[in-house]
Amino acid sequence: MKTNGFINDKKKFNEVKSSQPIRKMLNKVPEITVFFWVIKVLATTVGETAADFLNSNLNLGLTITTFIMSGLLMITLFFQFKLKKYVPSVYWLSVVLISVVGTLITDNLVDHFGVPLEITTIVFSVALIATFVVWYANEKTLSIHSIYTTKREAFYWSAILFTFALGTAAGDLIAEQLNLGYWKSALMFAGLIGVVIFAFYRLKINSVLAFWIAYILTRPLGASLGDFLSQSRSAGGLSLGTIDTSSIFLIAILSIVIFLTITKRDQNLIAIGENIGFVTSSESNETEQTDNL
Repeated sequence: MKTNGFINDKKKFNEVKSSQPIRKMLNKVPEITVFFWVIKVLATTVGETAADFLNSNLNLGLTITTFIMSGLLMITLFFQFKLKKYVPSVYWLSVVLISVVGTLITDNLVDHFGVPLEITTIVFSVALIATFVVWYANEKTLSIHSIYTTKREAFYWSAILFTFALGTAAGDLIAEQLNLGYWKSALMFAGLIGVVIFAFYRLKINSVLAFWIAYILTRPLGASLGDFLSQSRSAGGLSLGTIDTSSIFLIAILSIVIFLTITKRDQNLIAIGENIGFVTSSESNETEQTDNL
């Protein structure tokens, strides 16, 4: 009888143990600090100028450029998905490459297939919303600080791709077709991001909602900034060219990533599932409800 009791207790223990979630990965994204936003804007600018450089300056054409960059992105994402934690070099290389690919997707639709920018803006808006809907329906959260499963990471990178494609379309639509100009467009999107920051800190809007709105807006901000720096003066730019602009921003990104790799200033040291604020991890005492939409 004692043996049977021991066996029963062991079975119960194993059942309880197996019912607990197994955390095989740490969070796969960095903390949301000022470094995150600086690299994000730099990466979006590179996405715009690098795509133009490969397509026009090297005369590779949109099709070949798209295949090359998509291949590099898939290779990088393969290693990103294989990792069990956030690694700055791999993560930010993925962001830079996906910014280029997102730009190329929009450029292909507009230049090769003649799809109007108004249509591409609407299509990618719907695609992004659909991604968020499916993501939330499956995971009950859109927080980037809960990216510790392969499924959630797949949703995350899908959303990132659509934000870059949407940002390219929306940025080009406002700057070119609506004749607002590059620097005015950049100021407008920067102002909209300022409104989001104000709404987060003063109006206490949901942190996840604030993050994704700001993330989406940084893409057309970066695209407008990239065009303003690289395009000719006759087109409303500063004539730095795509080579100089891309090089400057890539060096800046590399410098910050090296700094973060050494200092680990953006490493997520907070337990998985604990809420992290919009800008820093100091707001981690908020309830989990504010982390969900």
